[in-house]
Amino acid sequence: MKLRAGIIGYGVVGKKRREVIDANDDLQTICVSDLNFKSNGIFSDGVKYYNNYNNVFEQDLDVVFVSLPNYLAAKVTILGLENNCHVFCEKPPSRTVEELQEVIKCSDNNPNLKLKYGFNHRYHDSVKKANEIIESEQLGEVVSIRGVYGKSSIIPFGSGWRSEKKYSGGGILIDQGIHMLDLVRYFSTDYEEIHSVVTNDYWGHDVEDNAFVLMRNKKGQVALLHSTATQWQHRFRIEIILSEGLIELTGILTGSKSYGSETLKIIKRKKGDSSGAQKEKVYTFLEDNSWQDEINEFSECIKNNTPILNGTSHDALKVMEMIMNIYKSDKYWWKIFNQ
Repeated sequence: MKLRAGIIGYGVVGKKRREVIDANDDLQTICVSDLNFKSNGIFSDGVKYYNNYNNVFEQDLDVVFVSLPNYLAAKVTILGLENNCHVFCEKPPSRTVEELQEVIKCSDNNPNLKLKYGFNHRYHDSVKKANEIIESEQLGEVVSIRGVYGKSSIIPFGSGWRSEKKYSGGGILIDQGIHMLDLVRYFSTDYEEIHSVVTNDYWGHDVEDNAFVLMRNKKGQVALLHSTATQWQHRFRIEIILSEGLIELTGILTGSKSYGSETLKIIKRKKGDSSGAQKEKVYTFLEDNSWQDEINEFSECIKNNTPILNGTSHDALKVMEMIMNIYKSDKYWWKIFNQ
């Protein structure tokens, strides 16, 4: 029997989620909701639609997918759990650590229900290949990580909820940089020492358009990251320096197709040669199956009653703590941001 699914928030992301839900043999879309619907009704395929997310719970659902703005994410995730539904929520999980802690408390009170967060970058083929190499230790241990993830604005940056802290909880770091922070944790571990410079000098809103971050963990691994909304040509690039080589991820396949081709480069350290390595192996990935693979893993966990593997509430909490510590580390920014 298929799991009966509802989608709360039927914008670009919600519609994308429906595509992969409908392609999954274990899931069936029963209803969707979005405030842009002028009234309630039924699509030609029989799926019901509502303009109020509370109506979704009138249906007998097994799982809900939450694709809402940040200020509603935690509230509606809790609502889903309280209505005895497994919940998949897009990133970010909340505006603040405190909001997320309330979700986790509710989740802990409903141990029979699965809660998963949408960190789909972990499911990109280049990222999976990089993690496979790291875990095999064929290039030794991770020494440091450098990363840049940026676009030309927070869309829509001129207006709308993403450019207002009371709705978004933050700017480019919580919107896009959260993926890079999650991957840094995925490739290494948690980071205790954090230094940052956070600014909103270009766009001038009350959320950041640039975050420059330097971190170190107890293992001595160092991460140097830049999350930016002033990258006029969109860029995704992560370099993972290991004791015996380098893994370089460049470009990532997205719906906008603006980040270039997705490649992974492997360079082995050449011992005893000060001129550096001259050979490299390059993989190019042509398909983005991340959205489908992420939902497939979620449905398998529900069906087999197994723990969530990626995008756990612990992953979400740790990355939100990182974001808040980055904000706090820049005392000048924190004073402005925390007004």
